[in-house]
Amino acid sequence: MSEKEKEKRNEFPSIIVDSTHNIQYKKNEFLGRGAFGICFQITDMKKGNVYAGKFVSKEVVKKHKMKEKLIQEIYIHRTLNHSHIVAFYGFFEEETYVCIVLELCQNRSMAELVKRRKFITEPEVRYYLKQVLSAVQYLHENSIIHRDLKLGNFFINHKMKVKIGDFGLATRIESEERKKTLCGTPNYIAPEIIEKKGHGLEVDVWSIGCIIFTLLVGKPPFEANTLKETCQRILKCTYSVPLTVSTRARDLIERILVKNPSIRPTVNDLIKDQFFTKSYTPLSLPASCLVMAPTFDVAEHASFVQKEPLKKLNICNTSKSPNTDMYQEQSVRLNAERFPFPESYNFLTELKAQLLKALDSKPTEKHPASVEETEDPAAQPMIWISSWVDYTDKYGFAYSLCDRSVGVAFVDRTKLVLMPNGNNVQYVDAKGSELYFTVSQFDESLTKKMKLLGVFQQHIATLTRTGAYIPVQESDCLTRLPVLCNWMRYNRTIVMQLSNGTLQINFFPDHSKMILCPLMGAVTLVDRNEAFRTYRLSLIEQHGCSKDLYWRLRYAVRRINEMLQLLP
Repeated sequence: MSEKEKEKRNEFPSIIVDSTHNIQYKKNEFLGRGAFGICFQITDMKKGNVYAGKFVSKEVVKKHKMKEKLIQEIYIHRTLNHSHIVAFYGFFEEETYVCIVLELCQNRSMAELVKRRKFITEPEVRYYLKQVLSAVQYLHENSIIHRDLKLGNFFINHKMKVKIGDFGLATRIESEERKKTLCGTPNYIAPEIIEKKGHGLEVDVWSIGCIIFTLLVGKPPFEANTLKETCQRILKCTYSVPLTVSTRARDLIERILVKNPSIRPTVNDLIKDQFFTKSYTPLSLPASCLVMAPTFDVAEHASFVQKEPLKKLNICNTSKSPNTDMYQEQSVRLNAERFPFPESYNFLTELKAQLLKALDSKPTEKHPASVEETEDPAAQPMIWISSWVDYTDKYGFAYSLCDRSVGVAFVDRTKLVLMPNGNNVQYVDAKGSELYFTVSQFDESLTKKMKLLGVFQQHIATLTRTGAYIPVQESDCLTRLPVLCNWMRYNRTIVMQLSNGTLQINFFPDHSKMILCPLMGAVTLVDRNEAFRTYRLSLIEQHGCSKDLYWRLRYAVRRINEMLQLLP
């Protein structure tokens, strides 16, 4: 690491001192970088409370003439107190930076949610948007326009509740006042802002309409290849709602996305709309919804296609030399299955293309100014395999996910997953159909498999030294987890693919893991001490990477090619 890079990384010290309030914070993991600030998880060293610390360099403030903007952001945010707005705990300034202490939302933003899921179900949209509308109603009642409502500013906490954050563009208005500042994010910006005719509370309603569309369809309504074309579409109100969207949702979107702000519904009108009042809304959602559709949606919007029975692929080789270079190693008793989801093959193909693009950019010849330029913790995987046991010769392949659920892929191509609460069970038959039940109520034909699941659960708990009681939650009945669909075991590695597209490679020699996600376009390295570093492949292409990471990505391409060749 160059001296310049070290200096850049140490721009903010490891111990943060708030001399005004006599508080010391320990700077922990890097959370992400915005247009003008950088976020770290920080811990109050005396009380132990954990927060998100938003650091803004005074040099950046001066360079971009944003002092007034920062003052206004702090002034507005510190006055707010609502259950669905990111809590503001304080701020302080030191010689070179300003730090804003905020509530930490562990499950990142809804922008990452949509990238992982592509789109979400209507009950989920109602669940999230009712919370958002409650917060925006509070803002409008206090004469505040947010002016930058978007998925990236909707944060999800550990209880799966939404919190609106980032008040950098927010403003207070007097009665009948119209603002004329050009601001916002292009895909969510209202036409009156573009035309600079003056705008008010209605711009937030427009953004909410764009958000509802994006959540249901998977892309913003006015998205185009260029900013100019996007703005033209917004000004002409040119968009098309797919037929897959329900009538009530379509009617709501069309009520909101009208050019004349005076005929748009208010937030109070939206809360009373039939889309929210006449259809099912879950009271809570499980964390599994961050990566998989909940169970209430399986029957109606099944994303699986039942295909021919799975084919077991066995390749044997006698080469077992521990000194063999991993790149030249041969597989030992390889056992891979094709899960009856067409997505499995598509995910591998997409991931291979992303990796080749990054590798072709010659990333080892570039030198990023700082590691954070390629890091993006927001893309860190939500689900990965924490431990596994291979009994394929007799029963199947058992594994534990990071949420402490336990799964078994049996030799007959069926799957069982015991949820973290130890009570709810997810079963997938050989054709891909799903069934949900509890450990005390299940079909007699599954008795033997349920007993084996119990045995594997105890064995994995011994290996991982876990077993603490997790209480049953109301949302557990909606939990639906990705299952293991492909695995290939080698002398010095094991490659595992989950049904949500996550590809994980465990390296035996140094006990490290590499987790790749085609949906996020990201790679995560996990060392033997469980320290995570997540990199966007697009940023690696732009800024480069280390030789070690380059080698691991090349290795992944090799194994993906083998998987693709073996799958029909």
